[in-house]
Amino acid sequence: MMKWENLLRPLELNSHTSHAGPLSRSIFERDFDRIIFSAPFRNLQDKTQVFPLPEDDFVHTRLTHSLEVASVGRSLGKSAGEYLVEKYPEISEPHFRIGDVGAIVSAAALTHDIGNPPFGHAGEEAISDFFKFHPYGQAWKPWLSQSEWADMIRFEGNAQGFRMLVDKQNGIRISAATLAAFTKYPRPAHVEKEFPDRRSQKKFGFFSGELSTYREVAENLGIISLGPSSWARHPLAFLVEAADDICYSIIDLEDGCTLGLVPIEQVIELLAAIIGERFSPLKLTQYPSDKQKLGILRAMAIQQLVSETVAAFQAHEPQMLSGDFDRALTDELPSSPVLTAISRLSVEKIYRSQPVLEKEAAGFQVIEGLLEVFSKAIYHRFHTTSQFSGKDKSILRLLPQGFPLGGEVRPYERLRALMDFVSGMTDKYALLLYRRVKGITLPGS
Repeated sequence: MMKWENLLRPLELNSHTSHAGPLSRSIFERDFDRIIFSAPFRNLQDKTQVFPLPEDDFVHTRLTHSLEVASVGRSLGKSAGEYLVEKYPEISEPHFRIGDVGAIVSAAALTHDIGNPPFGHAGEEAISDFFKFHPYGQAWKPWLSQSEWADMIRFEGNAQGFRMLVDKQNGIRISAATLAAFTKYPRPAHVEKEFPDRRSQKKFGFFSGELSTYREVAENLGIISLGPSSWARHPLAFLVEAADDICYSIIDLEDGCTLGLVPIEQVIELLAAIIGERFSPLKLTQYPSDKQKLGILRAMAIQQLVSETVAAFQAHEPQMLSGDFDRALTDELPSSPVLTAISRLSVEKIYRSQPVLEKEAAGFQVIEGLLEVFSKAIYHRFHTTSQFSGKDKSILRLLPQGFPLGGEVRPYERLRALMDFVSGMTDKYALLLYRRVKGITLPGS
């Protein structure tokens, strides 16, 4: 059994002490502040949520989505914290602040998309495909171990986000508890799905290079081990996931309606089914614009889903501590059938709409093109020096300052740095740089 007094320990990574005094910010509040002022978080303002390179001011980006998920996460965590303090008096103050759970869930939710590359899930697939199929991706395979190669051909935004949070030189440096709550999939890429029925094992949450870091986090917080390199989830990861599920279900639907992809009558019907008896068609007529109608219904639907999620957390919390519960909390809600209907509609009308598909296809071209140019130059520089050209030298000068080009650096470390560079780009910068390195446009044109 996991214990809350261990799971909520205010530990710095690579440390066994807390630095928060009784009148200062808690270590978890500091996590939130560090994240929100970081460059990787700021870059989310120009990264795809659903609609790549959006032209409509009312369509969400990864930044607005992440802020909304953090807000919902804080509400979920605050209610969960009040429940835990009442149920487990041993974790109450001064060892534990009642707002700590809300702070942990909110900070972890704020970072949940921080590792996503340009063009969203299409960008993730494009990176994986480059190493699976492209000659200058395949060329690296003999230089990598089996686990390192798995990281390349299974690029995962969650794992990239973990790396961005823990990197010793450039990481944001958050606490162990917040990092564990962020990690929805606590296993590395090279470990196959040993537990196919567990939701937490369907993807992976960190690359092989960060395995030792998560192992240290799990040991310090007392997280249950499922195998040599797999763990149960930190219970608060279920709340982070639920906050994301609630927001993208409701808000992607709102965006689809804003762009005319889903009729407002259909949106009202779906949201009314969640709101239940509090829904009043008569009151809705008092709002003159569709935008206002959507806003009030969205707020009421999210409020209802938060209430249902808190109840589900309380019902399943003992099984979370034992590691036996491993499903999405939103699948346990009374509103789950409506969320399933929203998901099906969103796939049909929004995620597979013509504008999304066209821009995703362009994203595949952009990501593959950037990786080809930079990967080829790096490979020629270190592995086929007779082919290292003036063009390659010019390309390498475009890499960020501090890029590991020294001869003593392992190939895996260079590729990871290249992934950091490409995945960290905004959508517009990726497109701009692609056009320039391909000679399609010139600076200033």
